[in-house]
Amino acid sequence: MTRIIAGALGGRRIAVPRSGTRPTSDRVREAVFNALTARLDFAGLSVLDLYAGSGALGLEALSRGATSATFVEADARAAAVIAENITALGVRNAAVRRGNVDAVLAGGATRPVDLVFADPPYDLGDAAVDAMLTTLAAAGWVAGGTLVLVERRSSSRPVSWPEGWDALSARRYGDTRVELAEVG
Repeated sequence: MTRIIAGALGGRRIAVPRSGTRPTSDRVREAVFNALTARLDFAGLSVLDLYAGSGALGLEALSRGATSATFVEADARAAAVIAENITALGVRNAAVRRGNVDAVLAGGATRPVDLVFADPPYDLGDAAVDAMLTTLAAAGWVAGGTLVLVERRSSSRPVSWPEGWDALSARRYGDTRVELAEVG
């Protein structure tokens, strides 16, 4: 179990999948949201949570005022846990898309989102992360001003942001590196 850190749902526990995922630790999530809160107001934001696992990042954003969140997860058990967490917390405007992240993104967006969390498996290669970011832009998931946060193993190479995206920060937390960029 992990918990929502702050906002309307602060302190509430959420389930995590028993295996196959690597949930973002409470410490890293708290640091990430402190940094994001310094840059933006969550009220009214639309959020895309890729490789969602338990949905902790998107649920935290909803707790802090985001209007909607879409969770994308390939693993059926993890997607079921996200759906259970959404129901248990009573959040609205949250949708789970079960499927391969690349395939879901390639299907296109109905409109761009304001904030993207991408927490791919640590063994996902650099080229796959680069391709995911390119598809985010090409398929209409992001627009100017969208913030994109990528969580990777600290030993992986820094994210290669698509042309026109502004790297804002890169922070290391133990074996985790979190990088943030704004779409230009």
